[in-house]
Amino acid sequence: MTYTPSIDKLNLVPFVSVHHMMELVLEIGVERVLAELTGYIEEDFRRWEDFDKTPRVAAHSREGVIELMPTSDGRHYGFKYVNGHPKNTREGRQTVTAFGVYADVGNGYPLLITEMTILTALRTAATSALAAKYLAPEGSRTMALIGNGAQSEFQAMAFKAALGVDRLRLYDIDGGATKKCLRNLSGLGFELTVCTTPEEAVEGADIITTATADKQYATILTDNMVGSGVHINAVGGDCPGKTELHRDILTRSDIFVEYPPQTRIEGEIQQLAEDHPVEELWQVIAGKVKGRREPRQITLFDSVGFATEDFSALRYVYDRVRETDHFIELDLLADPDEPRDLFGMLLRFPGSSLLAAKKAG
Repeated sequence: MTYTPSIDKLNLVPFVSVHHMMELVLEIGVERVLAELTGYIEEDFRRWEDFDKTPRVAAHSREGVIELMPTSDGRHYGFKYVNGHPKNTREGRQTVTAFGVYADVGNGYPLLITEMTILTALRTAATSALAAKYLAPEGSRTMALIGNGAQSEFQAMAFKAALGVDRLRLYDIDGGATKKCLRNLSGLGFELTVCTTPEEAVEGADIITTATADKQYATILTDNMVGSGVHINAVGGDCPGKTELHRDILTRSDIFVEYPPQTRIEGEIQQLAEDHPVEELWQVIAGKVKGRREPRQITLFDSVGFATEDFSALRYVYDRVRETDHFIELDLLADPDEPRDLFGMLLRFPGSSLLAAKKAG
């Protein structure tokens, strides 16, 4: 089935629910989705200069953050609403929830509304894998995965799909999280090792991924834990006052970021001076800047998530939805017979009290 709205159904917008998203991902296959999504993100990083760019609009509180992440390439517009509330897991809720909209710039009409809780997990992992494609040591197969919460399995699957990583060393301060991760990844082509300390987890790792959730200045990795030649994928430090790495690691590393004005506020580099040098990932992907230059180099991807990645994810889902029936149509847009006669819609609505009042008057 190909989704093409007819002229008499322009008020209907495809909506991808959580249920539909799971159907779509499982029908295509998780690794294929991650690989294809990585490709879409890579394409959009290559045309980075086409996009409007602004740091996300954030409303911070003691409990967490609510953010809007908008961007446009001049033809389409996309935004994501997303929260980050680490305390939510203690109340049986998700730490992160999200939804997004993809729209036509030419007429302003939305083309797609979708859940983005699952989609954000997929695009975060895909972006990590894309960065590692350019920054990690060649032939990397072993990854330490510190923080075994909701993002961990997605990271593992993305690195397997993009780089062939198949040896995972798992650690979380919460043993239950590690058991969950171990259970979910068993039988999916990984050699899994449960570690009792973060120091044990990083032993022999080519790549170190940190994906913890607590909103605090934390030191998940200390300087003595990071040897030469590794690639660090720092995912968890993604808002003001929230970090995972000791400052000394940053000063030893070549740091790569998505959008410096945002990352300097939210990322690991909030610990550094404003003028500390960083490289932009899009320039590496576009061949303007060298990523990994020599074997002993420590590379650090300071990942906070940026709106262009959500745009890529929305674009990907829109393309896939048009080939499937994994959506419902929402009666979202007013569509009067005469575009200027919006009030007339109310008058002509079956059982309209306004029409009854007019007749009575």
